[in-house]
Amino acid sequence: MSSITSAQPADAAATGVSLYRAIWRWHFFAGLLVIPFMVNLAVTGSLYLFKDEINNTFFGYRYIVQQGAQPLDPETLVNAAVAAVPGSTATSYKDQASPDRSVIVTVSRDKTSTLVFLNPYDGKVLDTVGAEQEFNYVVKRIHSLAWFGDFTNKLIEITAGFAMVLVATGIFLWWPRRQTGGVVTVRGTPSRRIFWRDLHAVTGAFAGILIFFLALTGMPWSGYWGANVNSWLGSHGLGYPTQLWDNVPKSQKVSSDILPKVGWTVEKAPVPLSDIAAAQSKKPVGLDVAVDTAKASGIRPGFDVALPSDASGVYSAAIYPDDVAGQRMIHIDQYSGKPLVDLSYSQYPIFGKTIEWGISVHQGQQYGRINQFLMLATCLTIILSCVTGLVMWWKRRPAGRVGVPPMPPKPSVYIGLWIIAVIFALAFPLTGLAILAMVLVDQLVIRFVPPLKRAFA
Repeated sequence: MSSITSAQPADAAATGVSLYRAIWRWHFFAGLLVIPFMVNLAVTGSLYLFKDEINNTFFGYRYIVQQGAQPLDPETLVNAAVAAVPGSTATSYKDQASPDRSVIVTVSRDKTSTLVFLNPYDGKVLDTVGAEQEFNYVVKRIHSLAWFGDFTNKLIEITAGFAMVLVATGIFLWWPRRQTGGVVTVRGTPSRRIFWRDLHAVTGAFAGILIFFLALTGMPWSGYWGANVNSWLGSHGLGYPTQLWDNVPKSQKVSSDILPKVGWTVEKAPVPLSDIAAAQSKKPVGLDVAVDTAKASGIRPGFDVALPSDASGVYSAAIYPDDVAGQRMIHIDQYSGKPLVDLSYSQYPIFGKTIEWGISVHQGQQYGRINQFLMLATCLTIILSCVTGLVMWWKRRPAGRVGVPPMPPKPSVYIGLWIIAVIFALAFPLTGLAILAMVLVDQLVIRFVPPLKRAFA
């Protein structure tokens, strides 16, 4: 009887050691795989947080103008933009955000879009730049790796999922276990591995919630998870209020097809059609009337207006400002000048509101400077965690080996972790599949191939 009793603590201790080693091993492999991607996300994300400041400082010559008496009408400015790019067609017009801001007209020629910046008071062209070469657009596309194709964009989705895994496993490894150092303090000096271990653990633990938040709120932009969630919410009336489109004819186009900037929740919302029967007896009201209609509705300054591309198209005015409460999209019949669909943030269902709020906070916009610098601090913490993780690994790595944390003495502990991986795969399929592949390689390849087992020891 006494032997059984004495064996229980030993068995519990072995289980505890096995769980710790298994999670440590997961944490190591996940970090090793995503460090380059995490650094890219943190660096480009930091730049994008300050996109307005960058525009004002480095590109102020095309964004900032001397305020004049009376701006020219939109149609005159659009004609000036088209003349600046011969053979082009105007596709959208961006109204002044404030009296000292330029007007931006997007024109298209040979399926290539160009941004034309104009002084709204005299119609002078300030600059032209390819829509896909604009600085902040490039930063955003590199941030998501969409700049390099759909496959690399999927890798970012996997990275975001792994970031959540790293936070969860990292907090488990950090959790105090009778030690006094390395919980809120950093021991040793930079010459010692424990210094880097503590710096990695303490900063990661305290910034973990924010890192997890950034990873989760970045998911809506992902190519697989984000697209499927958006589609599911839209088809169930949980993303945007589909009933607003019940009584209007709908085209095959969606909001993201025509507008230069559109909110995630409504990017797949259908674009209405103008009353084509009216084309026989009425002329289009024109951009000036459409802009006046949008302004009369109370839309915030700085809105975009997508121009009709054919006889059945509509004028679509939209704005997605820093504060999500100001989000608005209005589709206007090009013959009557009347709004067909008028949608604001207050009309979104709860899921749409929550996701848009998360995206705005993710981009450092919702709560002003505090939000902006808090997200910057989180990005810097991610970079620090990557650097300290690499230094810590390098200092403990045996010569000629990778230095992977040891396998758990009780392989049965993986049963619970497999269950967790399957649950995660259901929530975030691409990341879950990557985790399952990682565990399979660890258990079925590294474990039983002697050269790999030695290299990864």
